[in-house]
Amino acid sequence: MNKGKARKRRMYGPGEILWLVILFALAALIIYPLFWILMSSFKDYNGIYGDVWGLPEVWHVENYLTAWNKGISQYFINSAIVTVTTVVGVVFTASFAAFGICQTMGVLGNAIFLLCMCGLLLSPQVCLLPLFMLLRALKLKNTLWAMILPYIAFRLPVSIMMIRSFFVGISKELEEAATIDGASLFQIYRTIYLPLSKPILSTVVIMTAYYGWNEFMFATILVDSSKLRTIPVGLMTFRDGLMTEWGVVLAGMVIACLPIMTLFLLMQKSFVRGMTAGSVKG
Repeated sequence: MNKGKARKRRMYGPGEILWLVILFALAALIIYPLFWILMSSFKDYNGIYGDVWGLPEVWHVENYLTAWNKGISQYFINSAIVTVTTVVGVVFTASFAAFGICQTMGVLGNAIFLLCMCGLLLSPQVCLLPLFMLLRALKLKNTLWAMILPYIAFRLPVSIMMIRSFFVGISKELEEAATIDGASLFQIYRTIYLPLSKPILSTVVIMTAYYGWNEFMFATILVDSSKLRTIPVGLMTFRDGLMTEWGVVLAGMVIACLPIMTLFLLMQKSFVRGMTAGSVKG
């Protein structure tokens, strides 16, 4: 009994209580603005300005239908196409490149890896003008590819670094056994490395999807057509066109947040495992 009481006292000591208070305070700072946006998205103009902090007296569910019909649907589809294509391109290219680097032993492999890491030194803002001129010369400006290709390029260095750090920790005995059985390098990559790397690949998927879904600068400058706008740019113009319908604007913001929040909730366990493994291996 005494040991059990001592263990409970250690579990809820002053340090633990202080950390719990800090965590609850941070959770409140993050959750309450999201809760306010969600509640306000069901209000009309008078409801928002008449009772800013209160719950809706009348739940205007039609705000979501109005937001969807007034343009959010097209922005949502464009963002979905850009994000999914970017994620597929980054995951395939980065994992294949990381596998190739791991297979290239010695100084050459290290040199190729360092060359890939040089991409981390490039700032997107610095590359904007030459990238704009290149895409215009290739006649890709004002297309979805004008966003997809830069997104993939700027996400590859950090993705290669993370996946390689995980690949290095995979047992070489598995690869040697597969080689003895006659497996090719591509079969080793597909049947051994990819299945064992689900945690780090999930991490790359979430980070890339978050970047592609929320990127604003390239989507603003490289695309002019209103039909090709993604969620961040679309919400800006959407807000300007509906200055008095804040409930509809907030409903559009909720719709824009849902895909990334859902993706993270579905993959959060793999995301945490991937971040932890990628930080200690290699």
